Amino acid sequence: MVLANPEIAALPNWVIALVAAGGLAAALSTAAGLLLAISSAISHDLIKGVFKPEISDKGEAACRQNFYGCGHCGGWLPGLNPPGFAAGTVALAFGIAASSLFPAIMMGIFSKRMNKEGAVAGMLIGLGVTLFYVFAHKGLFFIKGTEFVDMVGGKNGFFGITPEAFGSVGAVVNFVVAYTVARFTAQPPEHIQHLVQNVRTPRGAGSATGH
Repeated sequence: MVLANPEIAALPNWVIALVAAGGLAAALSTAAGLLLAISSAISHDLIKGVFKPEISDKGEAACRQNFYGCGHCGGWLPGLNPPGFAAGTVALAFGIAASSLFPAIMMGIFSKRMNKEGAVAGMLIGLGVTLFYVFAHKGLFFIKGTEFVDMVGGKNGFFGITPEAFGSVGAVVNFVVAYTVARFTAQPPEHIQHLVQNVRTPRGAGSATGH
């Protein structure tokens, strides 16, 4: 609609080009910010923090630059199947967030009993269920011809839920698995429980009063 409005109003072609350029610039800026966050998280938190703590700052910077190659893949792959690939990856991104990060964040804030075993188990199972359902409809990594909808009861076979909306089901599965695992494993350390309590009720905060 944004691109169609200037044409409907019979504006010159250069106005339409400016509108299209603005939309493209907004998309590229968002993608650049996300790519920077991804490369920094992988190079600093994963590689330096887990796999290779002794890596130098120079090596960490080199790892971050190498991950910028993902941006080229992100720009090239949508051209293979426009606009299906872009729409599918956006739906997958929201499904992944709903089925993995959202329950872990919510339970981490509102449940002092939640531990790392429960959070990890819930994220893995919720994410796996969501990916299985999405790939069954869209194909493995959205490659045409690799669909297996018969394994999920046909198209939208799970109570008529579309793959774009299946992240909510993955979130429910995540909650259930995380809660169950947390109940049968050790409690988190006491200082973690105090940390959760401080997030819920900041230190020094008094009880609510009427005004």
